[in-house]
Amino acid sequence: MSGLLEARPGLLVLIDPARSAAAEAGVLARAVAASGIAGILIGSSFDGAGDSHDVALAVRENAPALPIALFPGSAMQLTDAVDLILFLCLVSGRNPQYLIEEHVRAVPFLRAHPVPTLSTGYILIDGGRVTSVEAVTQTRPLPADKPELAAATAMAARLIGMGAVYLDAGSGAERPVPPAVIRACREVLGAEAVLFVGGGIRTPAQATLARDAGADFVVIGSMLEQTGGVDAGRLAAMVAAVTP
Repeated sequence: MSGLLEARPGLLVLIDPARSAAAEAGVLARAVAASGIAGILIGSSFDGAGDSHDVALAVRENAPALPIALFPGSAMQLTDAVDLILFLCLVSGRNPQYLIEEHVRAVPFLRAHPVPTLSTGYILIDGGRVTSVEAVTQTRPLPADKPELAAATAMAARLIGMGAVYLDAGSGAERPVPPAVIRACREVLGAEAVLFVGGGIRTPAQATLARDAGADFVVIGSMLEQTGGVDAGRLAAMVAAVTP
C-alpha cells in the first residue's frame, strides 16, 4: 500500500475491465509502465462486463514495477491480484447498497484474502452528463457549483474515519471536478487524508489545476480509450503536469 501512497502527487491510469479485456489491459499496462505514472487503478461501475481478476493479473505481468489498486464498483469485482483495494463508500449518494451492503458482501473475500484496504469516501460531482456511476447506483451527483456541500461531505467521511476521498466527475464527463471543489475538500481533509480526483481530465492544463487545488492523485482513463491507444508524448505531458 505504501508504494502507491508514497508516490503522491502523481498520475494514475484507470483500466476498466468492462472496456478492456485482459489481453488489451496487458498491452495498455506495458505501454504506460515507463511513463512515470504513480500506478494503475482497475475498476468499473458495471458488474456484468469483464473480469477484474484476469485484468489485474495481465497488468501485473506487463507492469510488474507499478503499484496496482482496485477501484471496485461492487464486491463482485474483488481480486487478490492487486496491492491495495480502495474500500469505497458512495457518501454523496443515499443508496444503502453502496453505503454499506457491498461492504458486508466483501467481508468473506477479505477474510480469505487479506489484501490491504484504504477506506475511501466516494463523492460524485456533476460533470455535465449522466455517467455510468449515476445510472448504475441510482444516485445523483453533487452540484459542481457548491464546493461547500462537497467539502461538508468530505469532512463527514473523514470524521467517520475514512482515510481517503475520491472526487469523481464520472467516466467521459464533459467537464472535470472544478478546482474550487477540490480546494474546499483539501482544506477540510488536511494533509493526512489522500485525495483522488478523476473524471473528464483530458489535458495537462486540467491535470495541473487539479494538482494545484490539492489532489494527491489525478486519475485518467477515458482519455486513453478515446485516442485508441497510448500517445507517449501526451501521456508524458500529463505526468509532468501532475508531478512536481
